[in-house]
Amino acid sequence: MDDYTPQLPDEDNLYEHYAFTVDKGQTPLRIDKYLMNFVENATRNKIQAAAKSGSIFVNDEAVKSSYKVKPLDKIRVLFTHPPHENLLVGEDIPIDVVYEDDELLVVNKPAGMVVHPGHGNYSGTLINALIHRFNNLPNNSSERPGLVHRIDKDTSGLLVVAKTEKAMAHLSLQFVKKTSEREYVALVWGHIEEDEGRIEGHIGRHPKNRLQNTVFLEDEAYKGKPAVTHYKVLERLGYVTLVSCKLETGRTHQIRVHMKHIGHTLFNDARYGGERILKGTTFTKYKQFVENCFKVLPRQALHAKTLGFMHPKTGEFMRFDTPIPDDMQQCIEKWKTYTKNQELD
Repeated sequence: MDDYTPQLPDEDNLYEHYAFTVDKGQTPLRIDKYLMNFVENATRNKIQAAAKSGSIFVNDEAVKSSYKVKPLDKIRVLFTHPPHENLLVGEDIPIDVVYEDDELLVVNKPAGMVVHPGHGNYSGTLINALIHRFNNLPNNSSERPGLVHRIDKDTSGLLVVAKTEKAMAHLSLQFVKKTSEREYVALVWGHIEEDEGRIEGHIGRHPKNRLQNTVFLEDEAYKGKPAVTHYKVLERLGYVTLVSCKLETGRTHQIRVHMKHIGHTLFNDARYGGERILKGTTFTKYKQFVENCFKVLPRQALHAKTLGFMHPKTGEFMRFDTPIPDDMQQCIEKWKTYTKNQELD
């Protein structure tokens, strides 16, 4: 199966789609298996086809799919076409605009909508909707029009979008300097004892699963970036807790990773293991109840509820708030009813 020589394309005409440096502790593993853990929506057949066409390079040499990765190998996946996310097309998709003026707009993003095109999601994103609606949005440092920050696909809630270069620079600096205000509401597994707390821990790519992030502490802190989350308990509902989380920093999956790190994984967060019953009884009736909650809320229980920032032109501090969406609210109500019934028994 692997007795072929990769067909090498002209590297001058190639576009980089992925680049990884293998972790220091990696044990030898076939590159097709390795990449399946690190590339979203990849299949082994696709990876083997890419190797066969000479698209997978390790330390700048094209390799077969049987190549075994070693610590600190530099892997690049190159194709003759640019990444699809660079080919932006406007699409007539409705947007829930909470506020708009000449400098910016604030959008309430529904769960399920991807913010910007990426591997596996090339259309139907917020950016596709924005570039249909607005001409000449300013690019951010990643060449993404209008985007000052982002939230995950299955997280609902507020985002600010810049409409001018000045607004982009001004708003981006507020996020870097941590002067913007971001509050999320999350439903997490387990009973949180403390009324409030601070979680600090560097966040970086999980060494064994690149689709996850994880917390690195002390001597491994260099593997991640500093991250701080402040949480406050809003309501204890038996085997789950409703919390408010304020971000001091804005790392990818920050609340999801930090809450899991302290033993309180987000409810129904499939990527981090929250789609299993992590707390509770062994009764069949309870299992059925949780399954019903998962059906009502088929995503992680996380909503970007409040967003505050200084307006780039007027200097006024603006704060926006959006209600918890129906799917999450229904799930919370189910837990409230369940907890009440337990107390009555």
